[in-house]
Amino acid sequence: MASAAQEMAERALRVAISRGDMPPGYRLVEAELVSRTGVSRSAARMAIDALAAEGLVERIPNKGARVRMVSTEEAIAITECRVPLEGLLARKAAELITDAEADRLRAHLGTMTATVDSGDVQKYSELIQQLYGMVAEAARHPIAADLVGRLQAQLVRHQFRLSLRPGRPRVSLSGLTALVDAITARDPERAEAAATTHLRGVITALSEPSPSGGTA
Repeated sequence: MASAAQEMAERALRVAISRGDMPPGYRLVEAELVSRTGVSRSAARMAIDALAAEGLVERIPNKGARVRMVSTEEAIAITECRVPLEGLLARKAAELITDAEADRLRAHLGTMTATVDSGDVQKYSELIQQLYGMVAEAARHPIAADLVGRLQAQLVRHQFRLSLRPGRPRVSLSGLTALVDAITARDPERAEAAATTHLRGVITALSEPSPSGGTA
């Protein structure tokens, strides 16, 4: 189990990568992470190893670790793989969710709505990841949840960049609201359909040119 220091270092790395502070190819130096977070060198090393296992970071022989480049084409392919898995988790969550879990899911959606209203893109991006985690927990399907977690971890930067597009957070929130509504209504068919529709919308958005030119 990861220590609190390792988790702190992992979060700092995820935020820096998703915001572009550490762009693809950026060399990760343990001493820099120690300086950023105040954790021990061993905690920094384990955090880098954890992100390498998820595909966010790659270790190059004799050159150390660096932020891995995930192209738009790869991001689309990863999201395509997530579609059936997220649909399965949504269906299972709708079948198995407890009253307490349903209340937490609704409360989390309320937080997401307030965050979109405030324009805090970074926080909203993080809340999306937390929502998927809550759905996976309610689904009680550890194999699918583990596979989705590994795939999703590679998309944090693309997810953040999508959130920067004008109007995109509102579109995303609408799809995730439909997902939460279906799960908390304990409607497996509608929950699976909502998850599929939302992710197919993400694929479409990834495929579109970004306002700054190129694709996100």
